[in-house]
Amino acid sequence: MNCRVCDSTNLELAIDLGNQPWCNHFLKPEEVGKEPFYPLRVLFCHDCHTVQLDYTVKKEIMFGDHTYLSGVTKSLSQHFKTVAEEIDNRFFKNTPEKSVLDIGSNDGTQLKHFQALGYDVLGVESSKTTAKIANEAGVPTLNQFFNLETAKQLNRKFHAINAAGVFFHLEELHSAAEGIREALREDGVFVVQFLYMKRIVENLAFDQIYHEHLLYYNLQTIEVLLNRHGLSMFDAYLSPIHGGSIIGFVSHQGKQKPSDRLQQMRQAEIEDKSNELSTYLDFARRIEQMKAENLAYLDAAKQEGKRVFGFGAPVKGNTLLNYFGIGTQHLDYLVEKNELRRGLYSPGQHIPVVIEKELQELPDIYYVLAWNFKKEILANNQNLINQGVQFYFPVNPKEV
Repeated sequence: MNCRVCDSTNLELAIDLGNQPWCNHFLKPEEVGKEPFYPLRVLFCHDCHTVQLDYTVKKEIMFGDHTYLSGVTKSLSQHFKTVAEEIDNRFFKNTPEKSVLDIGSNDGTQLKHFQALGYDVLGVESSKTTAKIANEAGVPTLNQFFNLETAKQLNRKFHAINAAGVFFHLEELHSAAEGIREALREDGVFVVQFLYMKRIVENLAFDQIYHEHLLYYNLQTIEVLLNRHGLSMFDAYLSPIHGGSIIGFVSHQGKQKPSDRLQQMRQAEIEDKSNELSTYLDFARRIEQMKAENLAYLDAAKQEGKRVFGFGAPVKGNTLLNYFGIGTQHLDYLVEKNELRRGLYSPGQHIPVVIEKELQELPDIYYVLAWNFKKEILANNQNLINQGVQFYFPVNPKEV
């Protein structure tokens, strides 16, 4: 295999999470037990230091149609609103006829916040169902994969381009990066929002490793990719969303000077050895320890006769459930808000998904798979906590 970023062949296995199903493939009853499994292994590139999966599940399988909706979670929508307002205030406040392109625009949640600020908006979304939901909500959305060809078809340039949680998904990575350069005005800003690998390691949030996430960036490694395509990051900060994501601001090369806070974050990566193989090998050891602790906790709860439900059916939860081997022997249900997952089963472990408002009984313990929304979950469920329901977080994200 060649490195996805720099084409090097100097790659080494860092983390092996075994064979796993594609974790966004929630199963209909007739599909249970028939889902395919694929290797889930993370390699380290000795040349550019990017960590990445060695196996690609085809993009048409993963992104052609799926059940993830970004509008379901209030804190995510609020985050998108904050980002839209920040981009507008910093760069385009008094710009006439301002425009924004959102790559992987999902149900249009991010673009609705730009519409409210007077932008001409366009989304590009590969999932049929989600693109349809966005168009029906009045957010113009193309149902396509974004790459250089798509950018050329658009034949226009945008003030702002946003990619939230999509830049590490891209099978056509270099074509998409070229497409961004093609569609970005000379004075434009590309805002890239991505899970921060330094943070994943610090949080022990290994469940954020799954087949859709082909790459895991730190600042140093994403800059290798951007620079290769005539783009450069000039500012960034760490946001608490998803346990710790980078909001990075990118321009055409030579257009902006790097900010002090970006320089400080780059320096912190060096000091913390964030881009060294030893850090990832240590991460793999800590995952094994976490597995033993979680299984001991759940086994003890079952021996005490306690009922345990999974809280949320997030995609990433399936990495954790499958790697730890947590199935219906531990969790009766996964309790979920997203109506598209009604009556489905988790891939691999086949735990039934039930919709929260239709729940007939309460558990003694909620094993919280949607841990990245910890604050929102604890705030919304204070009455259950008062009734004695325990909320157990397998991953406890550090405060940002």
